[in-house]
Amino acid sequence: MRNHSAVSEFVLLGLSDDLLIEALLFMIFLAIYLLTILGNLMMLLVVRTDTHLCTPMYFFLGQLSFLDLCHSSVTVPKLLENLLSEKKTISVEGCLAQVFFVFATGGTESCLLAVMAYDRYVAISSPLLYGQVMNRQLCIGLVWGSWGLAFLDALINILVALKLDFCEAQNIHHFICELPSLYPLSCSDVSASFTTLLCSSLLHFIGNFLLIVFSYIRILLTILGIRSTSGRSKAFSTCSSHLTAVSFFYGSGLLRYLMPNSGSTQELIFSLQYSVITPMLNPLIYSLKNKEVKAAVRRMLRKCS
Repeated sequence: MRNHSAVSEFVLLGLSDDLLIEALLFMIFLAIYLLTILGNLMMLLVVRTDTHLCTPMYFFLGQLSFLDLCHSSVTVPKLLENLLSEKKTISVEGCLAQVFFVFATGGTESCLLAVMAYDRYVAISSPLLYGQVMNRQLCIGLVWGSWGLAFLDALINILVALKLDFCEAQNIHHFICELPSLYPLSCSDVSASFTTLLCSSLLHFIGNFLLIVFSYIRILLTILGIRSTSGRSKAFSTCSSHLTAVSFFYGSGLLRYLMPNSGSTQELIFSLQYSVITPMLNPLIYSLKNKEVKAAVRRMLRKCS
């Protein structure tokens, strides 16, 4: 049996082998990718230039937009290339690099969503102390901590995965390289890598999810203590965009990494949701549900015209 150094490339079987369907999918995903770039760049520009959006909430929103640009750019360009290509191959090194960056950017988004939940808790429970508690130094530290923790997590997983040996099988029943998709191709024991992946998923992703749940329990208790109906409505409206983003991300990403690898349609849909669709939807969610962002976009458009 050959080890991974002898296997030079894998074949990404993708979403379809029908040429007409592939052409249609190429147009759809190209449009999604362009919308993702446009929407997140616009959000970054609005947050950076509008003086009304100088609060920590919008600082984190700008970081989320930058992260969505990175996460989408790790997966979609290769997907578009394979939809036009007959070979649909990816080198072993390129595949492992994609695994690393998918894990790193996804892990960073998980941490950042937890940070944004804590930010909403402080804003609602202690509005008078919000600026002091969520000072710029703390915000920058939380962002760097999110990136650092996610990249460390990804590095540990990829170092263990480098020890896997691969045999004759080279077909990956997926459109991107993900760690669970490589296990069926390995002719060596995958238990160490699988255990590392499972532990990191439980500690990192579920840990962050529990922090989000805890923050929203505290937020809910605080909102229930507000006497006026308008005050409750206003407090809850500041959280609706974040709750929607959390639902999209965890509703697909966490399920994808915890479900058995089978190459099923459901598995591909979960991967498409968190790696392609969610980065496009996040700027729409925050711009449509947030009055301040909508007002800032209108001010920017007036300046441009």
